[in-house]
Amino acid sequence: MANTVLILSDEKLTALKSYYKSDVVKRNAPGVVFAAKTANTSITAYRSGKVLFQGGGAEVEAEKWESGSATSTSEGASTKKVVAKGAALPDRLETLSVIGSDETGTGDFFGPVTVCACYVRADQIALVSELGVKDSKLLTDPYMRSIAPDLKSVLTYSVLTLKNEKYNRVQAKGWSQGKIKAMMHNQAIRHVLRKMEEEHPDYILIDQFAERGVYYNHLKNETEIVRENVLFATKAEGLHVAVAAASIIARVAFLEEMDRLSDLAGRTLPKGAGKKVDETAASILISKGEPFLKSLTKWHFANAKKAAGLAAKKRG
Repeated sequence: MANTVLILSDEKLTALKSYYKSDVVKRNAPGVVFAAKTANTSITAYRSGKVLFQGGGAEVEAEKWESGSATSTSEGASTKKVVAKGAALPDRLETLSVIGSDETGTGDFFGPVTVCACYVRADQIALVSELGVKDSKLLTDPYMRSIAPDLKSVLTYSVLTLKNEKYNRVQAKGWSQGKIKAMMHNQAIRHVLRKMEEEHPDYILIDQFAERGVYYNHLKNETEIVRENVLFATKAEGLHVAVAAASIIARVAFLEEMDRLSDLAGRTLPKGAGKKVDETAASILISKGEPFLKSLTKWHFANAKKAAGLAAKKRG
């Protein structure tokens, strides 16, 4: 999908709103002050003055407002210093075109593991920041749900959801979580690279969950392994918005699968692996049986035995 970003003065923004007043649509995304949709273009204006034109007619519509506007979208990159461990990183990494990759769900008894790889070009960095992207640990689940559609419409990405039945099968075969994550990251990155066709990222940045050697050892039997310009760093969400965006998209995919599983279970499934999780699992074990509970969970977690113990006490 073609997209163009302009920065408009207050005067031009007022004129734009008047021009598209008959095409107004409602958008609840954070920071949006105006949205319209023509036959072939979506127009979204943000508080900062940035206006995003998307669709087949994006360039034509943007040209109507481009004169005298600033078209660069590379400004505004975060200068906050992030202390991370991992590979030596290139200077000004936060300003480069990067595929970021991150995962979520690995510490939750209920629900899947999800991984997302996401490509952010240098000229998209300011826009992605404008859409509300930052470290997902600083964002609420509802907020991430609200901005994920915008990110998906603008960026090239691949999100993978490993549902519990398959997770339990491969784990029973001896796959560690490290191997599972390495396989999923490699696959998601490959998908994004294919979608990019002739375009190439400056770097690929993976939020580090294993040392480089361990990561590639997990992949040693794969026929297609991405190695070129791959960087590993902890706290990578704070190093480039591509990883932060990937984290948000992965989190929303996790939440959507949790919604589906909650519907099946007839109750809201709690996240994490604490006491509330044990109690909910015990209740499901009593009402629906072990095979059903296993289909919702990462069965090798200690929560499974804890739930069994709680269920036995309740039955006794």
